[in-house]
Amino acid sequence: MQRTEGEPRGASGPSAESDGRITLDEYFIEMAHLVKKRGTCRRRQVGAVIVRDKMVVSTGYNGAPRGVPHCSSETGCLTDDEAIAQGRRASVCMAAHAEINAIVQAGYNNVSVKGGTLYCTTFPCNFCSKAIVNAGVREIVYEEGYPDELSKSILGYTNILIRQLPPRAAPVAAAAVAMEDVPD
Repeated sequence: MQRTEGEPRGASGPSAESDGRITLDEYFIEMAHLVKKRGTCRRRQVGAVIVRDKMVVSTGYNGAPRGVPHCSSETGCLTDDEAIAQGRRASVCMAAHAEINAIVQAGYNNVSVKGGTLYCTTFPCNFCSKAIVNAGVREIVYEEGYPDELSKSILGYTNILIRQLPPRAAPVAAAAVAMEDVPD
């Protein structure tokens, strides 16, 4: 379908829902779910994708810093060893969070995230929220909540738009079907 004169790019034609395509929110949050599969934390896999102008500029997942042994297999988990509840004493954990890794990865590659949208599988903790604010991210889109009241308080002082997406349906996977289950 061609764009008609005077319409902004991306605004023409039927909506994503009516033409069978997924929305941009669904597209980018699905990417975050894919990214989290690279995570090396034994307790929690989180993925983050930072987008500017409908383009991915950076991704991150939770895991040990570059060159540091992964807690998933090589060093054990300090937070598990000390029976620390999720959302508490993050400073004990060896892993860097997905949101921090996405921001740092962008900086490492000389890419600005200022004005971007952060898609994250989980609401950011207070450490990540501080970095998100200072990096100039303008919007956070997440699915799963996280028990960190300080994070909510920090973000409450800002103009960052925060949106929670409804839980996604399980991704469609190719299912193996036994030959005897296939009708003739």
